[in-house]
Amino acid sequence: MTPHTKQKDITLPRVIFGTSALGNLYTALPYEVKEEIVGECVRNSQGTVVFDSAGKYGAGLALESLGNCLDNLNVSPESVIISNKLGWYRTNLKTPEPTFEPGVWKDLKFDAVQKISYEGILECFRQGNLLLGKYTPQLISVHDPDEYLAIARTSAEEDKLYQDILEAYKALLSLKKTHQVLVGVGAKSWKAIERIYADIKLDWVMIANSMTIKNHPPELLNFMEKLKLDGVKIINSAVFHAGFLTGGDYYDYKLIKPDANEHKEIFKWRDEFFELCREFNIKPATACVQFALSAPGVVSIALNTTNPKRVKENIGMAYEVVPAPFWKAMKEKGLISKEYNYL
Repeated sequence: MTPHTKQKDITLPRVIFGTSALGNLYTALPYEVKEEIVGECVRNSQGTVVFDSAGKYGAGLALESLGNCLDNLNVSPESVIISNKLGWYRTNLKTPEPTFEPGVWKDLKFDAVQKISYEGILECFRQGNLLLGKYTPQLISVHDPDEYLAIARTSAEEDKLYQDILEAYKALLSLKKTHQVLVGVGAKSWKAIERIYADIKLDWVMIANSMTIKNHPPELLNFMEKLKLDGVKIINSAVFHAGFLTGGDYYDYKLIKPDANEHKEIFKWRDEFFELCREFNIKPATACVQFALSAPGVVSIALNTTNPKRVKENIGMAYEVVPAPFWKAMKEKGLISKEYNYL
């Protein structure tokens, strides 16, 4: 199967679209709403529309829904770029609820098992292509290798799991030769990305929950500078810390409460951040997006929504201008690092 976009032709727009909502994350959206979301992404994207998906999202439902939506909208395969994060394989559902991530995905008809190995990645790639129909991915990666390593109970177990990941990348690199895809990695732990990058020549990386207006450690910025010098594309993702920075109750997917001592500091940070945003008439989400895009080497930001009407607004945030006095005030209040020099 030959892809429609060769490696050298891929230019990522400032905003790419996550597809976990198409896999029924937290809520089961009607198909019509999913098609409307995909349609809005296609119509409003600045440049080639890019979708980030994975076999884990709804046990393949996100891939299947994306392919069906694009087909029903008559979107030509040549005008869309798809990233498929590999490592989870759809299986028959034999229990009342899926076993792979209980309580997270709604109304699924299938289960999923993890397959991080040479053959396992090839199986996931083939299944993903079947689910997508006439669409094929141009970007592929191992899905959340940091979480895979985290299940180790001993250093020996971790070494073995890491070898599984290296075998998975051998498969990805073979697919790069046969299908002209770009090989990357996506992880919540940037240290896992750094470890893999020491062993594997990557074309792109997706950093999640790590480089945000709230957290931007200098050692991560140094690593991003290296990636930039090496010509590696960086996609920044999960820049709202699971919605907390825009007013939500969850921080990095964990419910936190303002009256808990260990959470008081982060609520104080958010209160002061919101106060400055009101003073400068800036939406908190826009400040988060613009900061996330400013980091070295970042070419795109990944955004997700369950509301079709939010798509155009989400894209617009990536093109708004946040005035320099706002960033100066953020530094003066200690809300961002005084040493951050990319704004």
